[in-house]
Amino acid sequence: MAYDPVKDLTPLTMGTMGVHHGGQMNPLLKPTDTLMKATTTTRRPALGTIRQDIPVMAQVDVVVIGGGPGGFAAALRARREGCSVLLLERFDMPGGVHTSGLQGTANDGVGGIHTELMERFAEAGAIYTVTEKELPDWAGNPLSHYEKYHPPGGAFKRSSFNPDGAGNIMIAMLEEAGVQAIYGAAFTGVEMEPSGLGRRITHAIFETVEGRQAVAGRVFVDGTGTSEVVARAGAPFARGGGRQPESVGIGDESRPVPGGLLWIMSGIDFARTAAYQKRENDPTLSKLIEKARAAGDIPDLLYRPRLEGEGVYGHHYIGHPTLDMSPIQGPGTFILWQNVPYEWALHLDEDAEHATRAKKALRGLIDAESQFLTRYVPGFEEAFIVHVGRYVGVRDGRHPIGEHVFSIDDARTGRHFEDAVTRPMSKVFFWDAHKRYTFEVPYRCFLPKEVDNLLLTGASLSFSFETIFMVMRNFPWCTQTGEIAGLAAARSIQQGIEPKQLRWTEPLF
Repeated sequence: MAYDPVKDLTPLTMGTMGVHHGGQMNPLLKPTDTLMKATTTTRRPALGTIRQDIPVMAQVDVVVIGGGPGGFAAALRARREGCSVLLLERFDMPGGVHTSGLQGTANDGVGGIHTELMERFAEAGAIYTVTEKELPDWAGNPLSHYEKYHPPGGAFKRSSFNPDGAGNIMIAMLEEAGVQAIYGAAFTGVEMEPSGLGRRITHAIFETVEGRQAVAGRVFVDGTGTSEVVARAGAPFARGGGRQPESVGIGDESRPVPGGLLWIMSGIDFARTAAYQKRENDPTLSKLIEKARAAGDIPDLLYRPRLEGEGVYGHHYIGHPTLDMSPIQGPGTFILWQNVPYEWALHLDEDAEHATRAKKALRGLIDAESQFLTRYVPGFEEAFIVHVGRYVGVRDGRHPIGEHVFSIDDARTGRHFEDAVTRPMSKVFFWDAHKRYTFEVPYRCFLPKEVDNLLLTGASLSFSFETIFMVMRNFPWCTQTGEIAGLAAARSIQQGIEPKQLRWTEPLF
């Protein structure tokens, strides 16, 4: 039976789902072997049960947990290589912090699926670009998140994609490829079995409106962005957080780079805001902030100072001295940042009390800031909130201990790896005084210790605290890591081996 990626979008197929070869579906599969039919509302039969009578609802080659850029690309690449793939995503669309979290930064394509994504976004009209022609007072403006360090009034180009529109396109791309995706699926754990000297995952457990279920797989991919699968599998990891560089002068206290909640306002007349800044010589709006604070209209946590010291790691997100925003979606619309206070040292990826505290506090600060802006700041009189991110983004979560942990010394020495997944890259390492290094990343950073059939992606790669943030967490790189993981999963299945047995011999990018 020939496979048509557009027409043959049968949900969750029962039975043994092997690799698809030569454009043909596995002959063991039949059109009737489906777990879910569009024409019926009866509960799907299970393939069996695992512990605590959890029904096994599907068996596939590759199970991807988390649909951020890494998970999305892993699922897409593995399916295009001929594997049956199931993606579990807790929200209603893929993209993670870039869609559900509203971040939405559009970049030039870096190859592969990332370039394809940017082209699809552009074709759909989902990318908005602004330059000095539309915002002549934006470059060098202290209210700008990205362009504040540009020469005042100079040239710039800022592109962003519509988060919801992009999410819709990503859903369509997965469906076109034949990836089976379950949205609104909360990952809860794994089932494991011994494997040689280690262990392997046999099932991922998740919860939907139908209750708790499981899916069996041969290879699993951690696309959670917080190494949630690593933790549930009992594999080793370092807790999020680390020390600031010695130049900051605050000692060895370990704190995570604080997470943040993004939100969008429309109806902003920034020309009036810029005119006020010039007329009143108030570039940071400090006069208006102090006026509102004296009137009791600003809580203490809003517009708090930056962490002092030279070379602060995560400087943009530690403290909030003034408005922090960037244009998005269209004229008069801006995305704004609210960040968890650094001194709270919250571990949002593993502590429910910490996560709840952050959600409540940041929602309250967004409300307070929006009221301040509309009441006090020229140009914001008619502004209104149109969107708040679906979740607080975690900038610094668990750091898995992989077969190789990429360190700052690897970057400093430009270490060569026989199993490099990309050609040498050149990036600025913020923790190390913003020094630029050229380096390679080995395939072993995708392989967590103690679990033989799990692959890592994106922010869940085996990198140290000093090297992952602001260097290896951006949309392009996370998408590339997902494509690497998806290809590794497919090659492992095609060769009948575990990912740890796969020999990676040449860069993909």
